[in-house]
Amino acid sequence: MRRFFALLSIAVCYLHYAQAQQTQKPPLHGKNWMAITGKPLAATAGAAIFQKGGNAVDAACAMIAATCTMWDVLSWGGETQALIYNPHTKKVIGIDALGVAPTGATAAFFKNKGMHYPPEYGPLSAVTPGTPGGICTMLAEYGTMSLKDVFTPAMQLAAGYPIEAQTANAMERGKAQIKQWPYSKAVFLPHAGQEREAPEAGEIFKQNDLLETLRKMVEAEQQALKKGKNRKEAIYAANARFYTGDIAKEFVRGCKEQGGLITEEDLAKWKPLIEEPVSVNYKGIEVYKLTQWTQGPAMLQALNILENFDLKNMGYNSARYIHTVTQAMQLSFADRDFYYGDPYFAPQEPLKGLLSKEYAKERAKLINPAKNLTPALPGDPYPFEGKENPFTQYLQRWSNSNPLASSPVDEKYLEQLWRGTTSVEAADSAGWVVSVTPSGGWLPACIAGKTGVGMSQRMQSFVLDSVFNPFNVVEPGKRPRVTLTPTLALKDGKPFLSFAVQGGDTQDQNLLQFFLNVTEFGMTVQEAVEAANVNTYQLYLSLGGEDRKPKPGSILINSNTPDYVRRELIKMGYKLSVEDRTSGPVNAIYFDSKHGTFWGGSSNHGEDYGVGW
Repeated sequence: MRRFFALLSIAVCYLHYAQAQQTQKPPLHGKNWMAITGKPLAATAGAAIFQKGGNAVDAACAMIAATCTMWDVLSWGGETQALIYNPHTKKVIGIDALGVAPTGATAAFFKNKGMHYPPEYGPLSAVTPGTPGGICTMLAEYGTMSLKDVFTPAMQLAAGYPIEAQTANAMERGKAQIKQWPYSKAVFLPHAGQEREAPEAGEIFKQNDLLETLRKMVEAEQQALKKGKNRKEAIYAANARFYTGDIAKEFVRGCKEQGGLITEEDLAKWKPLIEEPVSVNYKGIEVYKLTQWTQGPAMLQALNILENFDLKNMGYNSARYIHTVTQAMQLSFADRDFYYGDPYFAPQEPLKGLLSKEYAKERAKLINPAKNLTPALPGDPYPFEGKENPFTQYLQRWSNSNPLASSPVDEKYLEQLWRGTTSVEAADSAGWVVSVTPSGGWLPACIAGKTGVGMSQRMQSFVLDSVFNPFNVVEPGKRPRVTLTPTLALKDGKPFLSFAVQGGDTQDQNLLQFFLNVTEFGMTVQEAVEAANVNTYQLYLSLGGEDRKPKPGSILINSNTPDYVRRELIKMGYKLSVEDRTSGPVNAIYFDSKHGTFWGGSSNHGEDYGVGW
């Protein structure tokens, strides 16, 4: 009998162990710090900064610099969007380091070239570079270390690192476009004329021009320190060399030589912005996003809508749950497509109305529990801030359009929908938390002269006609509405979750479901980043070619979805696409207030990686 109970005890322990090991990657644990990003070497860069005594902002800046240098679907000429929790003020801060449309970038300019959107690639797709300024601003205002220390890992990588297959193969696949741009060709195709012209996986990949650019910025900082400037002033001296000094001159020369529009004045006038983010309260949790120059408020709108439903009792990824979440996303993204844009330019977006609980209740009433809403159209948030909508004529044209005639979901469409970037998450025991979604300048990238800096391709997120979105029409000095969307959540006034994801228009779809996985279904962060979710294609694409129309009723589900759930969804009017992986890749940190520790979650596919201590 004793032997029976002993065996039973062992079996129960094994069962608990097996249940705890259901994730493909283990959760990360730490009590001092956590560093997670899209590349193992870049996570190591963050860890190295923490080990030197840096805070989470220092580590996040080092990881951004490293991922840019490794071309993790972004580069130094791209853009950086961040949320920072400051433990001293107990406030969440927004960092807007998105570049702007350059001189001459007007709707008429692109229309005269026969375009319906600004181009996907090349010099004409570039807004002004934002990432160098974003790093310098974050580091100067909230970090503790010098630019020299924070740039050291990136400079070591630029001097030469063993390139991984994902990036090397992207260079090889994109070599036809890369050959159009002489400075890109010199960097990305070191074996020109051979069968394989890009580097091989494991080969030492060197970027001498980029190394020199970073060296110049550090030199400017060190010279300022020798002149008696303080740490902050010295970092801004490095920033000035990039945007107004010899680096800026070479960037502009190389851009214009290849047909771009960016001027020295454009670079000199651009500045990163420190902003107050927006938030909503979801069942006692404050969820923070950057404002309407990103798609982030769409997730907040969806949470407001979903607060009107009992999601937990529906069951995780039941047909009813999938349907309800999908409807909330489609309604929120319809508003995103029409109302979001640069808040520093007229007209002013009705963000107060869009984020009001009363507006969400009206939107929730549109959800038919038995049928997909086709098409999902923008609402009218203006009455919920006491105003009249000045764009009703455009809304009527939306209502009269026929998106059902759009082309089918194909490989090109999915590449545009999921077009990735990277994410950076960092936290420390002093209470600093950083969530970042840097992007821009992805492969195949056009490098600006001898700077080694790949130019952004974010111009393509503008529209050229007010009927599509009166707030996001391209204009010199204006920021495009981007998909990039870091997230922070506080509970009882303290950090609860920090999370972000790569993936174009799917970002706030994945993040919404990750958040619900944790808050409604009690998943750990690693379970939540790996969990199956659903993507809707019923939205206008933010990136890509000429056809960006919604695919009404088309959704992606996971291959593990039971047949009976699929049959129910089809009855509701959905057209199903099925994939093995539908979950991200999300990177996240959970703050365990009970034990005073961190839990890290890092995607189970791709090259995302985390280190904790």
